[in-house]
Amino acid sequence: MYNLTSQFIMYNHVAAKGTVLDRLSCIYNKYEKYKHSKKVNKKSGKPTLIKEVYDVINNILKISTTNGFDGNLWQNYLTYLIITDENSFSIVTEKQGAKDGTVNDFAVNDFGIFRKLFSFDFSGLEEYLDINCFSKICNYKSIKKHELMYNRDISECVRKLSNTLAGALSDEEFFNIVTEFYKNVGVGLFGLNKAFRIREKGDNDFDFISVSNMERVMLNDLVGYHRQKQMLTENTENFLNGKKANNVLLYGDSGTGKSTSVKAIVNEYYNRGLRMIEIYKHQFKYISGIISRIKNRGYKFIIYMDDLSFEDNETEYKFLKAVMVGGVETKPENILIYATSNRRHLIKETWKDKNDMEHTDDLHRSDTVEEKMSLVNRFGIKINYGKPTPLEYLEIVDHLAALNGIHEDPSELHRKANAWGIRNGGISGRTAEQFINHISGSSN
Repeated sequence: MYNLTSQFIMYNHVAAKGTVLDRLSCIYNKYEKYKHSKKVNKKSGKPTLIKEVYDVINNILKISTTNGFDGNLWQNYLTYLIITDENSFSIVTEKQGAKDGTVNDFAVNDFGIFRKLFSFDFSGLEEYLDINCFSKICNYKSIKKHELMYNRDISECVRKLSNTLAGALSDEEFFNIVTEFYKNVGVGLFGLNKAFRIREKGDNDFDFISVSNMERVMLNDLVGYHRQKQMLTENTENFLNGKKANNVLLYGDSGTGKSTSVKAIVNEYYNRGLRMIEIYKHQFKYISGIISRIKNRGYKFIIYMDDLSFEDNETEYKFLKAVMVGGVETKPENILIYATSNRRHLIKETWKDKNDMEHTDDLHRSDTVEEKMSLVNRFGIKINYGKPTPLEYLEIVDHLAALNGIHEDPSELHRKANAWGIRNGGISGRTAEQFINHISGSSN
């Protein structure tokens, strides 16, 4: 095996020290040594080798369980390596496909190695150690798991691609299959996931972490708000088509579908390369770092801020202002900012702000107001989400009732829904959803 894994060029990280492929190579080196040497104590060596094999199998099983793999776990694992390894070839190819260049020869070499690994014969090692674990994982039947336990999108991608790659008849065909996948789906963390958050590491550094199971809501699931959805859709379409597009502020009453609209947009356009990174107010200091890491990737990114607002003494908005217009460096064309807020102007104003003659803190208080107001003006599109009318509220109730299989008399359902709204702070899409959740729970 080492003769194969040592020949990777572009994908050499997949066989780096400590990886499954590296450990398997070490196991095979020992196996060949034990098998042909008369000086080695095979009885004492075999148990150690078996333990090393089982450790590798355990690692593969952990990755397979996390991602919901089934069938040939060995081939699933190799496929997972191919679609998650971010190297100079895979990143250039993502969302664009393969271009002419010498690097393709190196990639074909590596895919030839993967093709040999796909059909690697473990029977000699199994026979020597009197084990059958490789045979088991190559024909594996997994325990059915709830999809919230793993990322269903990644699982389906890997299993489908794995089956296709297993049928490749040449290294060139293997190359074409992989590069077509990179073009249509992508590669690595950003290629396989829709949404991300950031995890602070200290020393002003951070990592991207994927949101494994984002709500699968679509725009049609949001009843009403046709004008609002159209404005959001048109701007996003322009963004994806490489045309001029604006940062968007969705503002208005709580529970009206602002956040749902943004999630739905990401679900609608994920297959066209749209991704979302959600950040919180205390993380605004990382915005420049986030942009620097994603500006050269082959995807379109929405930096999303939910429930955005600032109190009078908070200054984080200055980080956001600087990025939205840009300083010396132009804001990349593959990035937009979408934010939701219950406040039209985002920043709390006081009567003190309006007093031009205030002689404390700032001689010109109107300048303070202008500075705060300039933030909202940097959102080119502002979309208002108002509370639904009583009729629209009942339409939402009816829609959600149908989706949840509730077949109660409409007049009685409406009576209960109106009473629920009165008891729970007024009518909204969120109130309607909470009411339906209550009805569904009571009927079970």
